[in-house]
Amino acid sequence: MSGLFGQFLLNLFIALLWLLLVDAPTPEITTFFSGFVVGIGILYVMHRFFGTRFYLKRVMKLVNLILLFIKEILISSFSVMKQIITPKLNITPGIFTYKTNLEGEWEVTALALLLTLTPGSVVMEVSEEGDVFYIHAMDIEQSKEEVIRSIGKFEKAIMEVTR
Repeated sequence: MSGLFGQFLLNLFIALLWLLLVDAPTPEITTFFSGFVVGIGILYVMHRFFGTRFYLKRVMKLVNLILLFIKEILISSFSVMKQIITPKLNITPGIFTYKTNLEGEWEVTALALLLTLTPGSVVMEVSEEGDVFYIHAMDIEQSKEEVIRSIGKFEKAIMEVTR
């Protein structure tokens, strides 16, 4: 993680240096951004010498995770709204367990928060080892498969961001 943060700081330094070396009477934000873009190009060409992957790849994976979360929250929100507006509430709430492949506190916490924020499911508890989730689903018969599908997508996206 520190190598990626170091790349970002180096990119900011290149942009600041670009801003200072451009012969302009007053510094402009557009000059700084153009220096930042030049820095991205320089760092992309040289990132193999840092021993870590290019930092913007992780940023793009994080953006993909956020977009996935927005998509899943919209899908589950419509599912919950559909259940709410039906005249007869025909749901079977229940609890199920899910064994995750994620490791580390950050990954497990991120998955638990993403699932809890998604309507229709709540992570009630995580095992001591951090590999088993106890999840409450609004409709165990219908939404369990949807929740498991969402968990798989979230796990993959979280691993792409953290590893």
